[in-house]
Amino acid sequence: MITGELKSQVDKIWEAFWTGGTSNPLTVIEQFTYLLFLRRVDERQQLEEKKANLIGESVQNPFYTAEEQELRWSSFINKEPETMFDLFTKPLVNNKTVFDHMKELGSQAGVFAQYMKGATFMISTPKLLDQVVQMIAKIKMDDRDTKGDLYEYLLSKIASAGTNGQFRTPRHIIQMMVEMTEPTGEDLICDPSCGSAGFLVASGEYFHQHHADYFHDKTFRDHYNSTMFTGIEFDSTMLRIGAMNLQLHGIENPELIGKDALSESNDIKDRFTLILANPPFKGSLDYDGVEKSLLQTVKTKKTELLFLGLMLRMLKTGGRAAVIIPDGVLFGSSKAHKEIRKEIIDGHKLEAVISMPSGVFKPYAGVSTAVIFFTKTNSGGTENVWFYDMQADGFSLDDKRTPLKTRQSEKAAAEGTKEAKKETDETHVEIERDITTQYSDIIHENNNIPDIIARWKSLNPQNGKTSDEYNRNRTEQSFMVPAEEIRSNDYDLSINRYKEIVYEEVQYAPPAEIIAEIESLNKQRSEALETLKKLLS
Repeated sequence: MITGELKSQVDKIWEAFWTGGTSNPLTVIEQFTYLLFLRRVDERQQLEEKKANLIGESVQNPFYTAEEQELRWSSFINKEPETMFDLFTKPLVNNKTVFDHMKELGSQAGVFAQYMKGATFMISTPKLLDQVVQMIAKIKMDDRDTKGDLYEYLLSKIASAGTNGQFRTPRHIIQMMVEMTEPTGEDLICDPSCGSAGFLVASGEYFHQHHADYFHDKTFRDHYNSTMFTGIEFDSTMLRIGAMNLQLHGIENPELIGKDALSESNDIKDRFTLILANPPFKGSLDYDGVEKSLLQTVKTKKTELLFLGLMLRMLKTGGRAAVIIPDGVLFGSSKAHKEIRKEIIDGHKLEAVISMPSGVFKPYAGVSTAVIFFTKTNSGGTENVWFYDMQADGFSLDDKRTPLKTRQSEKAAAEGTKEAKKETDETHVEIERDITTQYSDIIHENNNIPDIIARWKSLNPQNGKTSDEYNRNRTEQSFMVPAEEIRSNDYDLSINRYKEIVYEEVQYAPPAEIIAEIESLNKQRSEALETLKKLLS
């Protein structure tokens, strides 16, 4: 777990970047990332050098030759800030800088190094460079949790939407989706709009939390590190950040594809068994730029609809998907909106729709969203659809998104326990990470996610028993809706179409009784004033 001291240093350096004129949060994270990568590359070579020394041989294909030693992390970290800065900005060694050499490493240095084209060094002063380097030096790089938590903490500081509609999906929503889809050791997992790779990272962490024993098997480890995870992203900056996020969480060689997933160049079909995604909302493309088979599924220019068609194409038969969509996809009346809903319901198996409150994506956007879960069958199969009306996700629904206390933590706080203090002191990121992994059957007013996961898991028949979810009234937060009813409602999937609201009749006293009560109160007030006058005289 990242320490308070390390967080404080990150905060100070973040402030130094902003003070120095670097105001784009993605730029700040990218500069951090370059330096983290330089340290990792140097440490990998140190490990190979130790192995070579033990057997009396030289290192094969070293990242740094004997003439390039000054460009290594272990060398420049001990130099004066000005000297270090010169090594990054002036071609002093073999006519190259530290940064130039990093860009030339290529695929042998890992998936991150493959996407260095266009990378730019933007740390403006020797002092700032030294601050960042010394901070990174304090990270325990052999501790997967620490370095992974540090990077998540960096990513949590993205405070505004990026270009092209990119913004960071809240970690606890990602965790909820992963917990509900329950990845298996054989899955091929993809995010076709991966950004910082949050869904892929959370899927990897799921195995560490629930199936740690899998890592004893070499076949699984090889699959986990090389073939299990695929991310598609057209933004080169996000691709680099996503690559580093995966590597710091222990996923060494994921497949990252640098292209527009909706374009003609993406011809992936029937490949993945699980897709987790939050594709771009509100985008619009020209028909000429969209892969033709997608237009056969759903003829539209709207990216949120095209991505659903893409996922159906990329999934293997039997493959599952959990996707965040804007509410408009659920009830939009255009031909394209109805076509994609009809395709998922009639051609495949729609399993669940979770309606989320509009504040979930603040401060980035206030759009209302939902998560849909479906399985590709190519033969239908939708019988009943499970709806859940999420009203709280554990955080305030304003721009601050402050973590809210649960009933349990409030009780513990009243008792003055150590656990209560720990929860009070936890940061936003840490609560996001843990909020859904320790779920229970208890629902509380500030966070519906534990209840969502527990009820979802109860839908699978246990010992021949049918889940209580099938018997819940539509006045509850969750209930079942038969597919036939959805079809009769023109494939409308908005929860308000099916949820029933009970209005309680308010009984008021007759006017004469209310007037008499007012007169009585006035009489009491007059008597009290008279008593006060006597006391004062």
